[in-house]
Amino acid sequence: MPGPPFPFPTRPAFWRSPVRGVRFTAVLGLVLLGGITLLFVTGLLSYAAYNPDLAAVNDKTPAKGWLGFYLFDWPTGPHWLYRLTQGIHVTLGIVLVPVLLAKLWSVVPKLFALPPARSAGHALERLSLLLLVGGALFEFVTGLLNIQLEYLFPGSFYPLHFYGAWVFFAAFLAHACLKLPRALRVLRHGLPASEHDELAAPRPAAPTVSRRGALAVVGAGSLLLLVTSAGRSFDGGLRRTALLTPRGGAEPGPGPNGFQINKTAAKVGVGPADTGDLWRLVVIGPAGEVRLSRSQLLAMGQHSAALPIACVEGWSTSDQWWRGVRLRDLAALAGFPDGPPGVLVESIQRSGPFRTVALRDNQVRDPRSLLALGVNGEVLSPDHGYPARVIVPAAPGVMNTKWVSRLTFGEPR
Repeated sequence: MPGPPFPFPTRPAFWRSPVRGVRFTAVLGLVLLGGITLLFVTGLLSYAAYNPDLAAVNDKTPAKGWLGFYLFDWPTGPHWLYRLTQGIHVTLGIVLVPVLLAKLWSVVPKLFALPPARSAGHALERLSLLLLVGGALFEFVTGLLNIQLEYLFPGSFYPLHFYGAWVFFAAFLAHACLKLPRALRVLRHGLPASEHDELAAPRPAAPTVSRRGALAVVGAGSLLLLVTSAGRSFDGGLRRTALLTPRGGAEPGPGPNGFQINKTAAKVGVGPADTGDLWRLVVIGPAGEVRLSRSQLLAMGQHSAALPIACVEGWSTSDQWWRGVRLRDLAALAGFPDGPPGVLVESIQRSGPFRTVALRDNQVRDPRSLLALGVNGEVLSPDHGYPARVIVPAAPGVMNTKWVSRLTFGEPR
């Protein structure tokens, strides 16, 4: 006699893994509940760190409307704040990938269940699942591509990731409200005999791994990703374990300038003709326009600050010893003896989304905020911003503008 017809994914008999079950899914769901909530909060903090409500040049999501309700003046202390929040955001996002994939695998039979909608309420639930799964994949994929500086998606990463996060988290929150009570009940008391385990296979295959074993595999995968990614937020031996990031690349050589960068001078078209003897820093304010050569800047009062570089991709350096002129001293030269409302910083760099940035008044007034001329006892290298760069405590790396050409003190626009 001919065998039974090959089952389709829409038939329960197609799914035969003995690992699937509501308890297995509940464990993964609770891990994601805590992890994704922390991801969302640290992502919002990262967005706030750019001070998008300060000036148009900082705001990469100008149509955000009420989605920017939580924005606040980003502080300058502790100086490692952005290094911590963004390091957690990116590292946790990488670590959660095996958990997310396992969770999607555990519920995939429900995505193929027929009929598509048994009622209006069921149709809304299926729609929320579509937004949830699609949003999760979109956010994780765009985030991982951004870490590797691979912008394969259309448009700018910032608005795509920002708006995608709100859509995904709204669906995630609705799903959590619907499913959390039952998940907790199942984990505490098990599935009652009167309830059907809708995720369990009706005709399971012979087991090759237990559900605890499957959870251990997922945990081992997350641990492996943690070990091979978290090191980019540290120095020494731990940094060498970061095989996945920063993009598998080596540090930019030995010596005082031998710490991580995102973009070289050559990559953005900054060459010796731009940074040679003819370079001048233009300082603008109520006192008028002042043009300063590098030697004139070196003749001004020099100050030092130990500050890290921390980027949106999640990597960071330890504290580097920067030396240069305080921004508040340049503000006084521009005609703001008590400090300006802020400053607009412009780079020689000819293109790029952050060649111009605005800094808040608290950032200008902080004595550790410098127009740096050197680092770790040596002159800045071209890739680290020679002849001068901004360094501000707790600010994202792109706000620490390299190859500075102009400082306009006053109300940024």
